[in-house]
Amino acid sequence: MTDIINDFFSHATNCISKGKFEVTFSPINKLLINVLEKLKQYRYVIDYEIVSRERGGKVRVVFSEFFNKGNAIKPRFPVGYREFEKYEKRFLPARGFGILLVSTSKGIKTNEECKKEKIGGVLIAYVY
Repeated sequence: MTDIINDFFSHATNCISKGKFEVTFSPINKLLINVLEKLKQYRYVIDYEIVSRERGGKVRVVFSEFFNKGNAIKPRFPVGYREFEKYEKRFLPARGFGILLVSTSKGIKTNEECKKEKIGGVLIAYVY
């Protein structure tokens, strides 16, 4: 596995499409845990629990009905705060529907938070 974020969102989207809202995934890293925390804040994830921290680790995630699809953005584009509109049109289905996850110097933020704080970063994923 080369990209844990991409593998996680692929696994989650497949499980949601089959009607399973509780997913166990491994391996994990700090970036994935920070992404899960942001998804929980925006109510795409009801709760998550780190089951094991042994080699690779394992996490159990319970998704809400608001999660339809998520995917990693490859290649990871560096974006200034003025350029978010272009990427929102490219990756999100409608205006105000879904979020872009951005890795910034201040941690994982969404596109709306980055616009308010006027900071840029690197696009990681989109979720709607």
